Amino acid sequence: MYASIHGVNYAALFLRFALGIPMLAHGYNHMFGGGKLAGTGRWFESLGMKPGWLHARFATYTELGVAPLLFLGLLTPLACAGVIGVMLVALITNHFKNGYFIFRPGEGYEYVLFITMTAFGLGTLGGGRYSLDNAFDVGRWMYGGRGFLLSLLGVAGALALLAVFWRPEKPSDQA
Repeated sequence: MYASIHGVNYAALFLRFALGIPMLAHGYNHMFGGGKLAGTGRWFESLGMKPGWLHARFATYTELGVAPLLFLGLLTPLACAGVIGVMLVALITNHFKNGYFIFRPGEGYEYVLFITMTAFGLGTLGGGRYSLDNAFDVGRWMYGGRGFLLSLLGVAGALALLAVFWRPEKPSDQA
């Protein structure tokens, strides 16, 4: 076996922080930066997520909620499901239409896709030895194939949310 168990544990730790930091930063920015929650709500509304005020809160509270779970390594696959759900909604409503590269006008989807796929990987891998999941011995039933299935809750949540609430303007509606 080429990868040591210690390497996997450190990788899980680093991946938890790699996901937790941007989730915390985005949640904080939505809550306290620029236009605050009201401005975030108007932006969500412009993307077709109606009512925007509700989705601003869904996204912001999810981002702020999953960040400490990731930092602590607590319920890691469920935290990853939250990341996946938020990122898939962002991918579909805002970034996919702009092409792959983030530097394209409107910001492409490379960053959002990377965060999404990293969350799937970490949700499957688990929090590792240096996590509260390990300290509380929840890893045995939560990782591997089950962790991947738990991460799929994020996909299901995003698709359900989009099916119920996403109402983008049609090109003929803008005329």
